[in-house]
Amino acid sequence: MAGIEAVDGSGFEAGCDVLVIGAGAAGLIAALKAQEAGAAVLVVERDPVARGSTALSAGLVPAAETRFQREAGIADSKAAFAADILAKAHDEPDPQAVARVVDEVGGVLEWLADRHGLPFSVIDNFTYPGHSARRMHGLPSRSGAELMDRLRAAAEAAGIDIVTEATATTLYRDGDRIVGAGLVRPDGSTDRIGCRALVLACNGYGGNPDLVAAHIPELKDALYFGHPGNRGDALLWGEALGAATRHLSGHQGHGSVAHPHGILITWATITEGGVQVNRDGVRFANEARGYSESAAAVIAEPDGIAFTIFDGRIAAIARQFEDFRAAEIAGAVLTADCIAGLAGRLHVPEAALAATLGEIDALKTAGATDRFGRDFAGVPQLAPPYAAVKVTGALFHTQGGLVVDDQARVVSRDGRPFETLFAAGGAACGVSGADAGGYLSGNGLLTAFAYGALAGLGAARASGASAPA
Repeated sequence: MAGIEAVDGSGFEAGCDVLVIGAGAAGLIAALKAQEAGAAVLVVERDPVARGSTALSAGLVPAAETRFQREAGIADSKAAFAADILAKAHDEPDPQAVARVVDEVGGVLEWLADRHGLPFSVIDNFTYPGHSARRMHGLPSRSGAELMDRLRAAAEAAGIDIVTEATATTLYRDGDRIVGAGLVRPDGSTDRIGCRALVLACNGYGGNPDLVAAHIPELKDALYFGHPGNRGDALLWGEALGAATRHLSGHQGHGSVAHPHGILITWATITEGGVQVNRDGVRFANEARGYSESAAAVIAEPDGIAFTIFDGRIAAIARQFEDFRAAEIAGAVLTADCIAGLAGRLHVPEAALAATLGEIDALKTAGATDRFGRDFAGVPQLAPPYAAVKVTGALFHTQGGLVVDDQARVVSRDGRPFETLFAAGGAACGVSGADAGGYLSGNGLLTAFAYGALAGLGAARASGASAPA
């Protein structure tokens, strides 16, 4: 259980300038930035290998005005990106926080490419829901696992110490300053690590059923597709310290996780013209709203099951993602040359499925909007061979959290920053508002990258470290 203990600032077995709790994308970026700024850095991670929630994602980071976009001939602006975030979240997020992360993230991508060799490129063959430009950046495999492998390799190459299989259970405070953390090892042994500044990069509370039930009751029984270590430690520590919190009900869901395979199916299967039906072979929602809000819609269907239906053309686009290729190898992607054959493979009523897909054909031909509000104007028709995946909805990660300032310092309920306490990624309040519908594709890694970099630099300054000459 996350706890706070008052100390006099002494009695630690070891020490560092900047201590980072959590070795996902946010934590490793914070560590790289802090070390580059001259700080002695230590990262602690509860798992045997640093992976975090990032490794479970598609590893895609949205950013505007990047050189990767310019090289691909994509026109975009930070103002347009910020407007898209605010529009998706119905203007709930703090506009200054939105502007802060939008302004920061592109530079972080280019820094990782130039200084640490991460070969980012922009996805230029489809647009994610809610984005007015093609601005999703990823590595060659389009997988979070590759992103984590490369970030971990960068940290190791930089000589950053990462202590694994060490769970932070206690934060130590000396007055208003956080001065260290207590760790527990699997064998029950403990360590007390002192620091001059601390970064919370241990994500949100998706792996804590009690907190999910309290803040996101509609998903309390949903599949949790995030990292099991996301137990809400940062939130609990922050609340115990008197930190401000915001939008704790905000979260990212996903309405297309292959069942029972547990493999993420890219939403390109929908944005390029696919649809979802339930066990009766009928549609039940506007799939084009976004994958996050679709999670609750899928879970509400019988047995929490739906079928994502697309075709060979869309499958070819989806195949750029490592997860989709894995789903094909696992047999999760079912194909058929006709609707009757597809209905048989899915065990749904043939007449109902034929009627549903016939209605979709007519809507696309007319460029019309359906009864759910989905606009089919300019959306390509589905054509044989057809493809489908049996899916369920899932909770990926929470988006609410600790309020931070423009240096990623945690802010108290009375508005004062904690000078030595920083938060990044899912530990900090994101820019998605208070519900799943406010989540714009990529918002999770957006704040992991942007706040990770800000927290690392801020923590280095707070520790008194100075950049090498």
